[in-house]
Amino acid sequence: MTDTATLPTALPTALVVDDDEAIRHMLSAVLSQESLQVTTATNGLEALESFQKHHADVVLMDIRMPRMNGLKALKAILEIDRRAAVILVTAFAEVATAVQAIKDGAFDYVIKPFDLEEIRLLVRRALEIRAMRADIVSLRRELSDRYGAEGILTDNPRMLELRQTIAKVARSQATVLIQGESGTGKELVAAAVHYGSPRATGPLVRVNCAAIPEGLLESEFFGHEKGAFTGATARRRGRFEQAEGGTLFLDEIGEMSQGLQVKLLRVLQEREFERVGGTDPIRADVRVVVATNRDLEGMVRAGTFRQDLYFRLNVVSLKTIPLRERPEDILLLANHFLERFAADNDVTMRGFDPAAMDCLLAYAWPGNVRELANAVERAVVMSTTSVILPEDLPETIACGQQPVFEPRPLAENEPIRPLREAVSAFESQVIRRALAHNGGNRARTAVQLGISRRALLYKLQDHGIT
Repeated sequence: MTDTATLPTALPTALVVDDDEAIRHMLSAVLSQESLQVTTATNGLEALESFQKHHADVVLMDIRMPRMNGLKALKAILEIDRRAAVILVTAFAEVATAVQAIKDGAFDYVIKPFDLEEIRLLVRRALEIRAMRADIVSLRRELSDRYGAEGILTDNPRMLELRQTIAKVARSQATVLIQGESGTGKELVAAAVHYGSPRATGPLVRVNCAAIPEGLLESEFFGHEKGAFTGATARRRGRFEQAEGGTLFLDEIGEMSQGLQVKLLRVLQEREFERVGGTDPIRADVRVVVATNRDLEGMVRAGTFRQDLYFRLNVVSLKTIPLRERPEDILLLANHFLERFAADNDVTMRGFDPAAMDCLLAYAWPGNVRELANAVERAVVMSTTSVILPEDLPETIACGQQPVFEPRPLAENEPIRPLREAVSAFESQVIRRALAHNGGNRARTAVQLGISRRALLYKLQDHGIT
């Protein structure tokens, strides 16, 4: 085994394998002119040893060689790296063998006597495809980092557990049912499942089942042939075809009609469908992820959602968590949205005034994360300072104080106590009532009482309230 040149390691590498020294020398010279770093080997065993050490970007290898032929060496190299680009050199009589080798993983083959220009073109194409694959891997990693499970911002233990589950589920091919209230990030979970999966480089096609008119749902899902109905002037690919090799995300699946439920069930069972007006079956290489904010089990009991489809969809179930049940995420997400919307509006924001943050923490967020994002965007637009103030927030969130305790008048015969003692007793009652009213949430209690959280903590301590 001989190294023909010492070139910078940043250059792409080639391994030339042939028992004919003249051919090795000629191919090495040609590939060196293509700015490749070239290593040579005289047989399959030497080639395998070299590839184990250096993982050449492209391998140019004869089929007929002593000790180990090219076909055995090809198999061994592909066991080391399935992405290896191996070009086989063969005699005309062995073309059928070379074709089978391509089916087994070889990149291509050339027939002796070969044209050097053909060799150059094949090697260039192999390197281009290898570079494209590397770019795809890099893009997939970037998408996974940005949109995968790790991209879901949270400090909540239950959400962290959900994030781990999403990452595990994503690696499978299982159908996924995502359930949760509106605005809790079901679409974000669906994206995390897709971009964390082997299908990440394929398309993620989203369909809102509630936003498509009933009469167009079947065509929207499965496409249609020209002339299938009035207005069908050309063949149209449906969402299943558009999602080929990727993921189809069906949001608001509970709004789907029973007629379409039957057709969806068939696709999930048989992995094929027909376009509207068509008769030829089309294979569906698609992963299906669905989401709903409705109680599908209740709909099954009521007869408005097919039980067999529910079981088919509910292979893996993920449940998003309302924002009110993860208060530690309010500050994290609010600052995230503040940074994003400040950049979108080309303004500089230093953060939230403590009183404004108290308002955010005290609010119940019925619209969940989506409502929080809208509130922060509105605050950024309305703010006239570099800090978000309570008055910048929507009126429904801006800490409207509601009385939780109405003082009763003193009875005629009630003894008069020292003012300080009476005020303290009354204050204790008000604080206890406010805490009970807010379910023990101290941030909401402080806002409702019109004091800071720190002041509330001092008063709790003074009154012995735990």
